[in-house]
Amino acid sequence: MATREVEDIFADILDRVKTLDPANARKWFEKLTVLHLDGGSLGIGCPDEATVQFLRDNCKSNFTCAAQQITGHLVSVDFNVGTGEKSPRSWPGLKLHPDYTFDNFVVGPSNRLAHASCVAVSHSPGNTYNPLFIYGSSGLGKTHLLQAVCFEAQRKSDGEVIRFLSCEDFVNRFIRAIEQGNLAGFQSQFRTVDTLVIDDVQFLREREQSQEEFFHTFNVLYNNSKQIILSADSPPGKIPSLEERLISRFNWGLVTRIDPPSYETRVAIVQKKAHLRGLSISDEIAGYIARKVHANIRELEGALTTIYAVATTTGEAIDLELAQSALEGQLKPSARHISITDIIEVVTGHFDVRLADLQSKKRSQSITEPRQICMYLARNLTKHSLEEIGGHLGGRDHTTVIHACNKIGQAKTSDPQMHAVLSELTQQITQTPQA
Repeated sequence: MATREVEDIFADILDRVKTLDPANARKWFEKLTVLHLDGGSLGIGCPDEATVQFLRDNCKSNFTCAAQQITGHLVSVDFNVGTGEKSPRSWPGLKLHPDYTFDNFVVGPSNRLAHASCVAVSHSPGNTYNPLFIYGSSGLGKTHLLQAVCFEAQRKSDGEVIRFLSCEDFVNRFIRAIEQGNLAGFQSQFRTVDTLVIDDVQFLREREQSQEEFFHTFNVLYNNSKQIILSADSPPGKIPSLEERLISRFNWGLVTRIDPPSYETRVAIVQKKAHLRGLSISDEIAGYIARKVHANIRELEGALTTIYAVATTTGEAIDLELAQSALEGQLKPSARHISITDIIEVVTGHFDVRLADLQSKKRSQSITEPRQICMYLARNLTKHSLEEIGGHLGGRDHTTVIHACNKIGQAKTSDPQMHAVLSELTQQITQTPQA
């Protein structure tokens, strides 16, 4: 079969795959090449091992189906590194997502410190922030940043060994090592690396033996100046049933938080995700999606996938009307991210007091009650700790915040007027549009 004919067939296969599987369609499919197409076998060349693993894990069945539909024959499909270019070194068992690079990460006020710290660590592992601990709610980009560090380590590697895995995988491997009587092999596998990256480390909670093992692994790596990077859904001190000695060590380096992205950052994320899928969407459509989805980047991706699937099926151009029709009924209104600042603004406006008064040591009823209401609402409407709430209101300690919450909670139950005030303030805070 002539080379030109093979390339045309492969181009048709890629177009068909995008129709069959819009969720996994990517612009970088254009970088895939044909290694061979003969004897009922299609070999596809990929730029690196991360791409190979992504395609094998997520796309193989749809590539096979597309190849058989286009050629009209039974065809087996496989993916291998092979583009004629030198590919980055990879380590066995290191599974990375090809989208999760620094170039594809959108930086905004909510994640700037986390991004900068990961870039710094990738440039000088073991020397800058060690350990590096990133926390935040699900779907905000923690895994993306962790894998971006791994990609950069691969690119710059001069023989260093990096290992990335979820905490659940770490625990399961530890359990299997005990069952098989191969604990020494497990320890050698994790205590001899140059960089250890563990995602969702909160999975260690209530696993005493796993915590013991991780404690010693941490010590060995840290004492040898090896880089440790961790992520979790909470700061170290807020992970339930985590031993104090681990909390202490996790706090040795830099602990940084990722917050839900602002509206402007969400628009940029939508455009970035669209570009990765080879889509061209207007700022108007990106803005529409960003207004519909507030807190979770995965939901932004899901909205794009739905729009792409509808456009591909109908053959229509992607415009605002199509986007609205595609997403109608699918996107639930997102609960807006509420900050202590939002609460203070509403409360000070309602009671006509100044922030400086709330943060002062004044104890008059006209100041004390709004201050305590701020504490009560912050405790109930945000995920901030008692210390953080007290810190926003003049550096009060956690016992003061607890006292305020108890007092306002009791007043809400016994005083209909307080109940009405709290309901009105809560409604104002939760329904204020988020830009």
